[in-house]
Amino acid sequence: MEKLIVVTGATRGLGISIATCLLNAGYAVIGVSRNLSRDFETLQKSYPKHLKFIPFDLSEPENIQGFYKEKLRPLGPIYALVNNAGWAYDDLCTNANLDKLHWMFNINVFSAIMLSKFVIRDFLLNNVRGSLVHISSVSTKNGFKGLSMYAATKGALEVFSMGVAREWGSIGVRSNCIAPGFMETEMSQSLDDEQRLKIYRRTALGRAVDLSSVAEMTLFLVDEEKSNSITGSVFYIDGGN
Repeated sequence: MEKLIVVTGATRGLGISIATCLLNAGYAVIGVSRNLSRDFETLQKSYPKHLKFIPFDLSEPENIQGFYKEKLRPLGPIYALVNNAGWAYDDLCTNANLDKLHWMFNINVFSAIMLSKFVIRDFLLNNVRGSLVHISSVSTKNGFKGLSMYAATKGALEVFSMGVAREWGSIGVRSNCIAPGFMETEMSQSLDDEQRLKIYRRTALGRAVDLSSVAEMTLFLVDEEKSNSITGSVFYIDGGN
């Protein structure tokens, strides 16, 4: 039976890389995002039977229960959830804007928690020893000017993941985080070349993190045969930051 994996934020950047990696390994992928992208449409043409797009606005976590019942549950047993969607609000904490903070926590934390809630219930309903993979950030380990509030959302996600691992490990459910360093994605396009070089110089490898490294680690963590003893962990893929 084909194993179904839900990937949020799957229509661009890291999400596309993760979806492609999973598809190449023989999984079926449900991409969840607010908008469809040209890259995702191109990928669908290569995997018409194994890649599905379901639009959903993750800034509205209060609607996730209905979204799961109406859109996800009818598709069959879910094997894994990849909470990849994220939104970065970069600024100094002294400039904190509450509306932007609410938006960011809704996407980065509350929607990830609510999706995990219903996917774990799906695991239980279908007797699946499933996997949760949450995409965090190296900013939880190293402080970066202007990223304190964004890092707070990712830190919350990491602690949530560790708690879930304890809660459901006895029935084979695993929960882990991947914390990438700086990647060349849409989220980082606002940086100029000088800012990029400054970030690179902080790393041992002196370059941006390859998206495929993060995607391959995601693939490893959803594969029960390869990672069945790994849970409650955070994996830093940051070029030696």
